[in-house]
Amino acid sequence: MYILANTLFVHLPEMSGERAATAWLHPFLSFIGIVVIVKAAAGFLAGWGLLQREPWARMLTIILAFLALFSIPFGTALGIYTLWVLLPAESDQEYQEHVQRASAA
Repeated sequence: MYILANTLFVHLPEMSGERAATAWLHPFLSFIGIVVIVKAAAGFLAGWGLLQREPWARMLTIILAFLALFSIPFGTALGIYTLWVLLPAESDQEYQEHVQRASAA
């Protein structure tokens, strides 16, 4: 989306002749593209952190699960499942035990 916003939509006012009608499209699509890229990078970082049993990864994954709830239908299902698995207090204790075992090894 970011590439599309910075290639096609930059020249759209020249093609249509209406600058006011398309002036908002380029910055809006650029912003949405950057948000998607940042969310994807955070997801990869959270996955790597969970695999490495980093103490911060559980909280980052919970935050991303809340954001995924807005992506209907698959994001909502994955967000609910992630919250169901990682949010209870028992999950925190179990994850901290895994982190301690991983750091001791």
